[in-house]
This record gives sequence, structure tokens and C-alpha cells, in this order.
Amino acid sequence: PKADETYTCMPRKNDTSALDYTKRVLTIISGGGLSINGKHIYCGDYIFSGHTMTLTMGYLVIKQYSPRRFILLHWTSFLTSLCGVIFLLLSRGHYTIDVLLAYYVTSRIWWIYHTLAHNQQLKYRGEHNFLDNMCWWHVFRFFETKIQGPLPRRYSLPLPKIVKRFFRRSFSRLRRENSVSQEIFRT
Repeated sequence: PKADETYTCMPRKNDTSALDYTKRVLTIISGGGLSINGKHIYCGDYIFSGHTMTLTMGYLVIKQYSPRRFILLHWTSFLTSLCGVIFLLLSRGHYTIDVLLAYYVTSRIWWIYHTLAHNQQLKYRGEHNFLDNMCWWHVFRFFETKIQGPLPRRYSLPLPKIVKRFFRRSFSRLRRENSVSQEIFRT
């Protein structure tokens, strides 16, 4: 089955070998996994939408890690992600079930990970922790055990100190020149 009837697919083969699969993988890799260059000519690989996963992760990262007062950024990110998913469905790039499954899996993994990261009791084995049976729990524990709860919301620009000082001085000078108190002292 194809989401888009105009999509070109290779004919089916019932006698595929390991060499055939290797050739298919190399063909897809050589085209960068994209269908627009004619290299991605195999059908039936729709069940999980990587596009939806990327859009969902982008929104969740912005929502979780940007300051809460950036409401416009949060809404813009949400609407951009939503429009991206809608356009993906309208262009018949994926079936609806692919998109819904990708959103469900991505958001659940995101929330499980952050629940584990923010609760100290869930970082240790025990009868209280059923999540320690997950296959990636040991890797998670290796990376997150020393982190005590949620990370603080402190932000800074990744610029050299001299550039930061220049901007800080420039903006503080502007604030002093345009302040209401400055007008009161002049009169």
C-alpha cells in the first residue's frame, strides 16, 4: 500500500536474499533516505513517521527548556509543528496511523524520560520502581544518577565574555538614557 498513488515503487520480489536487502539498504543510504531524488524506491516502510517525531521533539524541547515567559515562542513552535504534520498528511507523505503512532511513541518516551530524570527514587532499583525493567534504564541511570532533580532554568548566550560585556554596557547605557527617572532629575 502507498500513501501517494504517484509514488514509484520497485516490483515485488518473493525470492529476496541477503544480497538483495544489502543492495536496497545501500540504495536508500546513497540517496540520503530521501524520496525526492529517485533513490528511495521501496514501499511499505511507512509505519513510523520520522517527520512527525522530529516536529514533536522540536516542540517538546522548546516547551521544556525555554523560559516559561516565552509564550509566543511556545505557541509559534506548537503551530509550526501542527502545520508540519497537517501538511505531511495532505501531501500524502504518510498515513494518518503513522503520524499518530509517531506522536504517541515520541511523547511517551519524552515524558517517561523526564519523569525518571526528575524523581530521585526512580533512579534506583527496588520494588518501588517497575521502570528499571526497561532496556534503556541502565544507560539512563549511568548518565542521570548524579543529577539532583530538574535542571535549573538559567540561560546564557554562547558568546565570548568580551562580546557579552559590550552588549551589557551598551544596553545599560540605553536604559539609563531612556529611563523615566532620568527625565525627573533633568527638570
